[in-house]
Amino acid sequence: MTHVAIVGGGPAGLSAALFVQKNGLDATVFDTDGTWMHKAHLFNYPGIGSVDGSAYLETLRAQVDSFGVDRKQGVEVTDVTADDGFTVSTADGDHEADYLVLATGADRGLAEELGCAFDGDVVEVGVEMETSIADAYATGAMVRAQEWQAVISAGDGAAAALNILSKEEGEHFHDFDVPADADAVFGGMGEE
Repeated sequence: MTHVAIVGGGPAGLSAALFVQKNGLDATVFDTDGTWMHKAHLFNYPGIGSVDGSAYLETLRAQVDSFGVDRKQGVEVTDVTADDGFTVSTADGDHEADYLVLATGADRGLAEELGCAFDGDVVEVGVEMETSIADAYATGAMVRAQEWQAVISAGDGAAAALNILSKEEGEHFHDFDVPADADAVFGGMGEE
């Protein structure tokens, strides 16, 4: 059992995993590596002048791995069901979770099978990225009609994660790290 199951290993899914894992909730990412980021070159990502999308993903994967995210690389999710939590089904078995983040790009099939409400062709979410199914979140291209970019997707993943953390805390959660946090986690790398 994991706290948060995340289907999709692009910027939104990995951002969600990073935020929840570094703040004390276990995250499992199911990633078929089909993200559009492999076709991208990033010039518009804050803090990055220019980087190939695949290279960026490798950096992000290494970052989530360093926090202990359970990353199931190459594992396809075949079904997701909701009943007192979530069951994520794959060829190698079922995985239970308290929360679900769907970060599958424009593929809205799992959201449809789960019974999420739609607004036209897109999954309906509130500003907190939660779908009509309690504790299930949707991100990126599945919630926007043709308005896609990596920065928005990463922001959606972070928004979903922060709202999960807020539910767990029972109050608004603030994710704001200071250099001492980096020192504690990375052993002095936060120093300038």
